Amino acid sequence: MKPKLKGAIIFLCMIMGLWAINAQGEIIQVDSDFNGKMDQWHEKSEDGKIVKIEYDTNGDGKLDQVDIYDGNKKPVLVKLDRNFDGTLDQFQFYNKSFVLERVEKDSKFNGKIDWKEFYDANGKLTRIEVDDNLDERLNIFQFFDEESKLVRVEYDTSHDGKIDRWEYFKGDKILQSAAFDSNGDGQQDQWQYFSQSTKPEKIEYDTNFDGKVDRWEYFNSPGELLRVELDRNYDGITDMVKRK
Repeated sequence: MKPKLKGAIIFLCMIMGLWAINAQGEIIQVDSDFNGKMDQWHEKSEDGKIVKIEYDTNGDGKLDQVDIYDGNKKPVLVKLDRNFDGTLDQFQFYNKSFVLERVEKDSKFNGKIDWKEFYDANGKLTRIEVDDNLDERLNIFQFFDEESKLVRVEYDTSHDGKIDRWEYFKGDKILQSAAFDSNGDGQQDQWQYFSQSTKPEKIEYDTNFDGKVDRWEYFNSPGELLRVELDRNYDGITDMVKRK
């Protein structure tokens, strides 16, 4: 590098902020909005590659975003402080092409990661996992189709590590049906079918847990029970009908 050109670069860095050399490379401090306060810190390795960039995006003197490059051209990890309390609470993981792969966050701002999002190779949302009771065990699982529309949600409502409720959706988050494991054996034994997401059309039961439906309940459009059908000897044939 010619001396004049090198001097020009150093002068430019001084205008931008403070250019420091450390054992790992260099750190450039930047006042991006020219208000007299440094709000970005660019750390580079000895070979000139970006290691990370730290930001104070709201000017309160505290870091609220950290982009980790690890020598890549784009960040592979972005850390955020969403509520500006001084604690990083969201972590976004990217591949080397800067396509989002996963998000982990503390949704309640209590210091615990309780929400995880997963994305496909095109950056489309495929799954969300939630720890709603903050016991550090995920217990709600949301699944999305190729258009990132919700199609199914699975719950561990008893918090024992086993799914015991399933909800199935169509269209724009319209609840179509739900299934339940009422005795904790891991098998569905109750099924509810909906016409308007909140009012059931039909409910089916496996009352003896043999894997076959033996009770049917039918409802009208306001959600009132109309008819109950029973298979009392569990042979697969309806042998009693009760009408309201």
